[in-house]
Amino acid sequence: MTGPAQTEERLSEVRFLTVAEVASLMRVSKMTVYRLVHGGDLTAVRVGRSFRVPEHAVHEYLRGAFSQTA
Repeated sequence: MTGPAQTEERLSEVRFLTVAEVASLMRVSKMTVYRLVHGGDLTAVRVGRSFRVPEHAVHEYLRGAFSQTA
C-alpha cells in the first residue's frame, strides 16, 4: 500500500534537470527542449518561471525515440 511516507521517499529520489542540462544531455538546443515540453512530448514541472525535467522522463523519451527509429 502506498502511503504519504512512501510517496515522499520516492519524490526525494527523483533527480530534476534544468532545460540547459537536458539540452546538453540530448545534444540539442534549449529551444528544442522547450518545444518538447510545451508539445507534451517531455514531462516537466514548472518551478516559478522555469521548468525542471525529471531525469527518468528524459530517459523514457529517448527510449521511445530509439524504438520508433528501429
